[in-house]
Amino acid sequence: MRASQILALAAALPTTLAAYKGFNYGATGRDQAAFEGEFNAAKNLAGSSYTSARLYTMIQDGTTNTPISAIPAAISTKTSLLLGLWASAGDAQFANEIAALKAAVAQYGSAFTDLIAGISVGSEDIYRITPIGVSNNAGLGVGPETIINYIGQVRAVVGDKPIGHVDTYNVWTNSSQNALIAAVDWIGVDAYPYYETTKDNTIENANATFWDDYDVTVAASQGKPVWITETGWPVSGAASGKAVASVDNAKTYYDDVACHAFANNINTWWYILQDTGASPSFGLVGAGTPPPTTPLYSLAC
Repeated sequence: MRASQILALAAALPTTLAAYKGFNYGATGRDQAAFEGEFNAAKNLAGSSYTSARLYTMIQDGTTNTPISAIPAAISTKTSLLLGLWASAGDAQFANEIAALKAAVAQYGSAFTDLIAGISVGSEDIYRITPIGVSNNAGLGVGPETIINYIGQVRAVVGDKPIGHVDTYNVWTNSSQNALIAAVDWIGVDAYPYYETTKDNTIENANATFWDDYDVTVAASQGKPVWITETGWPVSGAASGKAVASVDNAKTYYDDVACHAFANNINTWWYILQDTGASPSFGLVGAGTPPPTTPLYSLAC
């Protein structure tokens, strides 16, 4: 690793003694039992224990503003939470996210709030309205002014928790985000060399590509901690440019990126524990309900 990358890692050290280490989790079709099964599998993975969960919404699937059942599952399994509020569906929908957050605080109290690692207001919202996001049909997004407004609403509910925003490295390095960076407590970066087809994105270059993405984010961060909120390499699926999806390449990427992040105490949420049936599939484990605890490749660092 280059000297600049090592300095970037040092700059991103969290204020807590031990970094958060977890997975991203979707909300669709999951009830409390499903979340508990996933969280327990993550904690008991052979070779490495993951005890944190990143969520994208506060709202239980199929409801208007009922708190997501990942919260009681996290309380039951002692899993910390990087909460997410979906920010690209308009003000009325964001009001439902706020309502769910308030209801969760009222219902679960400190048993819930003590587990909060941080709160992300939005995820890749700005990326989706950039030219590359539009060309990739990434969906609806919003600008930094909207995110800053929403951050203020979240601070009014849980102002004692670290609040941030998650986006892609090329969003953070644009000076138009300076006001947003000033408004957050931390920055979340999503980076996938597998998808960076404008570069030589072979697995041999993936390590350097990821840490370059991370390094430039740190340089733009105004001294705010930079958390790795999404990255991974697929175990199966179609090629993406020069990137080949395979178990062996996913293992190489894990060794180069995850192991370095863990060793340098960077808060990291990997993508993903299980995504059976997806293509490409990034799942660390194969099919099963609850998920199996034997990964598809060794997690030893």
